[in-house]
Amino acid sequence: MTTESDFLTAYVAGDFPPFAVTVDLAIFSIRDGALTVLLVERAGHPYQRDWALPGGFVRADESVDAAAARELAEETGLADFGGHLEQLQTFGAPGRDPRMRVVSVAYVAFAPDLPTPVPGTDAADARWWAVDALGLDARAPGAVVPGPRLAFDHREILRVALERVRSKLEYSTLATAFVTEPFTLGELHAVYQAVWGAEIDLGNFRRKVLASPGFVARDEGAGKVRPARYRRGQCSTVLNPSILRP
Repeated sequence: MTTESDFLTAYVAGDFPPFAVTVDLAIFSIRDGALTVLLVERAGHPYQRDWALPGGFVRADESVDAAAARELAEETGLADFGGHLEQLQTFGAPGRDPRMRVVSVAYVAFAPDLPTPVPGTDAADARWWAVDALGLDARAPGAVVPGPRLAFDHREILRVALERVRSKLEYSTLATAFVTEPFTLGELHAVYQAVWGAEIDLGNFRRKVLASPGFVARDEGAGKVRPARYRRGQCSTVLNPSILRP
């Protein structure tokens, strides 16, 4: 009977096609009232001078979560990110990377007041792009897509990431991750309008937020200043999920 040790000794990893694992980060923030995403301009091949999501190869001695945290710190310049980071989806279609078979684990992150990016050694430039300028809704064959050319399958990753963020804002309190505490309900309202790209009645929005227990908490330290300031509540989901509906 073959033992585990015998099996591992005889095992030849080269019998299987090699492939690499990367992480890609869709990092969102609100800047000048608009939803923006961080993109880097590729300095080298493949896709030289095209724009791409920041990311990189997972090192042999780290997990994908550790790789995502490392890349996030490198790209934002923040050792302690402090915002929201979660795994989005795995993208592994054959041919998505012309160099070799590469599987990417994509992450989505968002936070307020992220700094102006500084391109790393493998990037020619880095900047915040308004999501509205990227033409993410242009799906029809032959459609003219505005904005920069995006490398690899990063346009599709961005579509999925944007849908995740929009969805989470409807059923969870994660919109508060886009504002700095203490915040006003007007500032929180601006987040929903920027992410959804739609007008939302402010009065109705205020009523629904305040009617959702645990969504926000009044900042007592602000005294009687107007408009009132709030902090993040204690619950992780909104009990009144129809924030965006009349």
